[in-house]
Amino acid sequence: MTTLSILQISDLHILPESHNALLGVNTEYYFNAVLDLALKNHQPFDLILVTGDLGQEPCMNSYQRILERLSQTQIPCLCLPGNHDDYTLMQAVFNSPLVNCQKQLLVNNWQIVCLNSQIVGSSGGFIEEAELTFLEQCLISYPDHHTLIAVHHNCIPTHSAWLDTMIIKNAPELLNIVKPYPQVKVITTGHIHQEMDLVINSIRVLGSPSTCFQFTPLSPSFSIDIKMPGYRVINAYDDGRINTSVWRLQGELKELDLSSKSY
Repeated sequence: MTTLSILQISDLHILPESHNALLGVNTEYYFNAVLDLALKNHQPFDLILVTGDLGQEPCMNSYQRILERLSQTQIPCLCLPGNHDDYTLMQAVFNSPLVNCQKQLLVNNWQIVCLNSQIVGSSGGFIEEAELTFLEQCLISYPDHHTLIAVHHNCIPTHSAWLDTMIIKNAPELLNIVKPYPQVKVITTGHIHQEMDLVINSIRVLGSPSTCFQFTPLSPSFSIDIKMPGYRVINAYDDGRINTSVWRLQGELKELDLSSKSY
């Protein structure tokens, strides 16, 4: 059976200069290490999906370095914005035939739909009416294509109280829109810097680790974890089934500044 193999990476938080660190972590070093590990262990991928927060302090310099690295893979790549990103700048930089911010992609009998959940100037998520209309039009237009929806913010709670203040504010509206469409198989997100794998209304809802530092699961307040950076692999089959797994670099993130109260 034909398989669409997707590499999901998320929350790169790349800084203006390659030697810069965030919470003690050289985010660019680990982005490269995670990508190298994924390509070594799982090639070939059909698609790389980057689910937001590409930059921590987004600028032309940091985005161009990400573009160069992703382009080197020679794998088609879709990038969507997170709350730390400058989406206008992203669209200007990530605009090549191979690496771009395209919102819809048809591959085999799968449809990938990328949504923008960014509220400019806020860490929380919200999906504008135009985005929801776009999503529903995609579902109406391609009823025979299994659908994976990618969005930065989580649409169901993580049960970390501080993190769930940033959940998509109109998540019920998103879930109500997709509910009548059985072709929707997966919603995959970034933002939470940890694994999630749940089922709601027969839809698999996934969260991915960050390529830099992780958040401690089930934590009432901001807390970072010494788990290593990682990535998610999603294999999507022609009959609508998927299997998925999370992989991480080995060891512990010992340079992490555990005393930090925010980032």
